Amino acid sequence: MTLTFEDFQPGHFGSFGPRLISRDEIIAYAKEYDPQPMHLDEEAAKASMLKGLAGSGWHMCSLMMRMIYDGFLHDTTSLGSPGVTEMKWLMPFRPGDELTLDVEVLEARASQSRPSMGVVTFRCSTRNAKGQTVSDMTVPIMIGRRATAEQV
Repeated sequence: MTLTFEDFQPGHFGSFGPRLISRDEIIAYAKEYDPQPMHLDEEAAKASMLKGLAGSGWHMCSLMMRMIYDGFLHDTTSLGSPGVTEMKWLMPFRPGDELTLDVEVLEARASQSRPSMGVVTFRCSTRNAKGQTVSDMTVPIMIGRRATAEQV
């Protein structure tokens, strides 16, 4: 079943994961996109304020997007997003962490200018296996309306 705008009501939407994070994954991402020492080298990371190897915040954004897509977005009438409203990296994520994504619908409003869609604002939080919140993101996503999806 494809989810449309009408399927998103304020409140808890779902939890997705967990996703196990490996040392090699953290280092590979850092080499390609954020080659700071605390993401690449364990000794340099120990000497940093992170006190050990940790993933890049940008890596976290990519992980969250993948978990959002795999969790539910691939089964929606998503039309994209105008951007991220807020992104917070609250604590480091490390090799061996198992991350779970919790998704809450904050608001769902029909578009006045484009009646074929609505905008759903999500709060997406990742937490580790200890239940500690690692990151928090607020993002609006444009979603097609049911009447439009039925016409296709």
